[in-house]
Amino acid sequence: MSSYPFETSAILDGIRRWVEIESPTERPDQLNKLADVVAGGYRDLPAAIERIAGRERCGDHLIARSSWGQGVPGILVLSHLDTVHPMGFIKRLPFKTNGDSAFGPGAYDMKGGAYLAYHAFRQICADDARPPLGITHLYVSDEEIGSPTSRALIEAEGRKAKYVLVTEPARNGGKVVTGRKGVGRFDVFIKGAPAHAGERPEHCRSAIRELANVIQTLEAMNDLSRGITVNVGVVRGGTKPNVIAEQAHAEVDLRVPAMAHADELVSRILRITSRTDGVRLKVSGGLNRPPYEKSKAGATLYEHARQLAAEIGFELLDAFSGGGSDANFTAPHTATLDGLGVDGKGAHTHHEQLYISSIEPRARLLYRLYQTLR
Repeated sequence: MSSYPFETSAILDGIRRWVEIESPTERPDQLNKLADVVAGGYRDLPAAIERIAGRERCGDHLIARSSWGQGVPGILVLSHLDTVHPMGFIKRLPFKTNGDSAFGPGAYDMKGGAYLAYHAFRQICADDARPPLGITHLYVSDEEIGSPTSRALIEAEGRKAKYVLVTEPARNGGKVVTGRKGVGRFDVFIKGAPAHAGERPEHCRSAIRELANVIQTLEAMNDLSRGITVNVGVVRGGTKPNVIAEQAHAEVDLRVPAMAHADELVSRILRITSRTDGVRLKVSGGLNRPPYEKSKAGATLYEHARQLAAEIGFELLDAFSGGGSDANFTAPHTATLDGLGVDGKGAHTHHEQLYISSIEPRARLLYRLYQTLR
C-alpha cells in the first residue's frame, strides 16, 4: 500500500480549499461556489458531472458518475457540502493546524470526509485497471436541515446502487456507523381565548397553559430503556405578561432506534388532543428520517471494510449513533456503511477539528472499498 499516493499534506491542502469556501445551508450562492470547485476537480477524470439546480432557497446538488460500470448496480458515495456554521464564522475559526488537529468550519462534518472520497476516486482513475463496480458520488446541499430537496434524489440513487458509502465523520476514535436513530419533527399549534390577566381571567382559555399540558404528555413518552427520546426544543407563546395567551407553539424532536418504535410514537404524538374546552390544538409533522437499522447486508459490508482496515493497519470498530444522516434514507433497502469520513471532534462547534493522522488510513480504506466491492 505504501506505493499509492495518499500523501497527507496534499489531501489536507485539498480539504483546506473546500473548508475556506464557507457554505452554510442558507447560502445557496456560497454552496454553488463550492460546487463549482468540486465539479472542476472532475474535469480531467473519466467521469460525467450532472448538476441539479437548487430550489426552495437551497444550493445545487452534484452527481459525479464514473465512465465505467454504470449499467449495473454499483457504489453510491453520499456526501454533503453544507455546514451549520453561519457566514463569516471562518474569521472566528480559521483553517489552521495545531499538532494532530486541523481546525475549520465543516472540516470534520463533513468536508474532510467528502474530500477523502473524491481523492480516493482520483487514485482509482489513475490505476491501469478499472474496479468491478461503477462509482457514483452524490454531493447534496441541504443535509444539515434534513435534506428536504435532496431526499428523493438520495433514495432514487440509493435504490439503484448495490452499496452505499457515507462520508459522515467517524465516531469516538475512528468508529464507522452501522446504525442510527430515526428522526421525527413535529409542530404543535394551540389557539385559546385571550383576556386581561387581572380583570376577567375566568373568561380566558390560556394557550400557554394548554401547551404545558402537552409538554407533560410529550415528556412522558421518553423511554431511555428502549432508546426513545422526545424533546420539546422550542416554545413560543403570548404577547404581554398581563394578557392571557391566545396562541402558543412548540417544536418537537423525536428519536427512535427502530421502525416499530417510529410507528408507535408518531401515531401517539399526532393523536394528542386538548384537555381544555374551548382550546384548539393541532399537531403536524412526522418522521423526517427513518431509522437506520443494521441489516444483514449492512453487517456484511462492515465486515468487509473491517478486514480491509486490518490489512491497511488499523482496527475498524462500529458504533450506533443517535443522530440522523442521509444514510437513514438508503439503509432500509441498500447495504449502507456510514462514518467513513475523517476522525476528529467538535462537529457544529467553535472548536471543530479533524485529526490529521486519520486522513491517510481512511483515504486508503475508501480506495480499497472502491477496488474490492463487487
